[in-house]
Amino acid sequence: MNKKNFLGTVCVAVALSAVVSACGDGTTRSAGWEFSPNMYEPLAFNPDQPNPNFKDNKTAQLPPTGSDPIGFVRFEYPNTTEGYTQAGLEVKSPLAMTDVNLKQGEALFLTYCAVCHGKEGNGDGPLTKDRKVKDSRGERDLEKFPPPPSFHRSAGAKSTRGTVMADLSDGQIFHTITYGYNAMGSHASQLTPDERWKVVMYVHELQKK
Repeated sequence: MNKKNFLGTVCVAVALSAVVSACGDGTTRSAGWEFSPNMYEPLAFNPDQPNPNFKDNKTAQLPPTGSDPIGFVRFEYPNTTEGYTQAGLEVKSPLAMTDVNLKQGEALFLTYCAVCHGKEGNGDGPLTKDRKVKDSRGERDLEKFPPPPSFHRSAGAKSTRGTVMADLSDGQIFHTITYGYNAMGSHASQLTPDERWKVVMYVHELQKK
């Protein structure tokens, strides 16, 4: 047998032995050799696993006090009446009034605000109307939200905080979008600070009507 045939025979024998040994002996559930076991047996701790690397033996740790997530912008005014009043006096929009910003503010308003405030800011959004749904349980009324006051100066409407809606300042509107008020929930998780300022910009346009 020449050298080439010998090497070929050895390779075949090794491959055959590997295949046979991987198949098991029929008495065990072992699958034989595992390929890349770290892909499904991670070395890192799962969040709910005990972890001896920390004093409390917990993997999921609270962030350090006062730290902010990456990309998070802290709003320093608290969610209180005093914080709302102070924000109304001190906070001004950092964005320039441009056609692009105003157009984006309109799009964001129509997406996130018009369902209650209405497309024109009249407080007549679809969630304030009588609505019904029909499904396997039959026809029933959907929850109806109270209409918010109109932003339009011509309406002369006042907010529940006593301020004329058309006189709401940058800081007052931004504070309300950030924290919510009454039936309106916080939109801080849906809108970035810049997006909130663009909505403020568009609301100021509605106040002129």
